[in-house]
Amino acid sequence: MSPAEEKITRDQIEAKLRGLTGGVTDEVEDVKSQALAVGLAVVVVSVAVVFLIGRRMGRRKSTIVEVRRI
Repeated sequence: MSPAEEKITRDQIEAKLRGLTGGVTDEVEDVKSQALAVGLAVVVVSVAVVFLIGRRMGRRKSTIVEVRRI
């Protein structure tokens, strides 16, 4: 380093890092909300599918009892 160059201070490094992480933090928040919405949709669809499959299986295995009057 030559004497004409200015030394890098801690404040400059912190400011640069805050600038870099600030942009990344916004992107992470956007992706996080999208991932939450997709995850919620997957859970709702899977619960609906399991419900419908169980309902169908219940109908197939149920016993029909016939009552006749004599």
